Amino acid sequence: MHTTMPGKNSVVTALLASAVLLGACDSGESDKAVTPAATSSVAEAQPVADDVGTTDREARAVISENMPYAEVADELVYGYFVAPSDMFEPLPAVIMIHEWWGLNDDIRAAADRLASQGYIVLAIDLFSGQTASNPAAARQLMLSVVEDPEAANQNVRSAFEFVSSTAGAPRVGAIGWRFGGTWALNMAMLFPDKLDASVIYYAPVTDDEDKLRALNAPILGLFAADDISVKIDTVEAFKDSLERLRKEHEIQVYAGVGQRFASQSAKTYDATAANDAWNRTLRFFELHLAADDTSADGS
Repeated sequence: MHTTMPGKNSVVTALLASAVLLGACDSGESDKAVTPAATSSVAEAQPVADDVGTTDREARAVISENMPYAEVADELVYGYFVAPSDMFEPLPAVIMIHEWWGLNDDIRAAADRLASQGYIVLAIDLFSGQTASNPAAARQLMLSVVEDPEAANQNVRSAFEFVSSTAGAPRVGAIGWRFGGTWALNMAMLFPDKLDASVIYYAPVTDDEDKLRALNAPILGLFAADDISVKIDTVEAFKDSLERLRKEHEIQVYAGVGQRFASQSAKTYDATAANDAWNRTLRFFELHLAADDTSADGS
């Protein structure tokens, strides 16, 4: 559904109003206040560092806000919402899903960078506001989702509803890294006739054709040949299954790089692979999300 909301920044204003209404509708009777993690901010997009690549389109200034987009188990869930500050009409949206570290500054920076290319971005939170700084803590947070997948399903359903109906995005994609990449694939199966594109960075994948048969969204998979936990044979099996099922896909395996090659905070970061993967991501979203984002009147 394409919703027209006239006036500069009126889309963001309407979303803020919706967030207030969601908070007001919280039916919990406890006395504790529910407050956002931060207020809104407007920032000029930063220049891209040389080692990350310079093939982004001209970056637009973005406006960001920590706002509620869901209510799970009677608790509001806050995500990081970003959009170009000069947005006149609803734009294509991307739901961004964090690694097992949680919704941290790295994910917010990625959301800012993607939004500066002309997208609404909602970085969701599957860990109830918690983040981790070491693998043991991150594993516990991840297991909390594995043990209660329906809460996570409800979370991403609410995120999809938020960007498609409340924000009026004409097309919706998903992107995630590792743990989040698995959920980007899950979203393509949860919304087989609604999600328009899914980008998976070095995540565990499946070759179960009964599950993959539901896919309709094009898939971009970006993997590391030397990943110690996502073995290349599982990636090849995933690719083979997609080919047998005739699903639209692009799978890129980077030779000589390890897991988390796209994360600048990781020891395995590889600037060349990260740059190429980001450029592929932008081209993929341009092809599948942004093709008709200028047709506000449906013409």
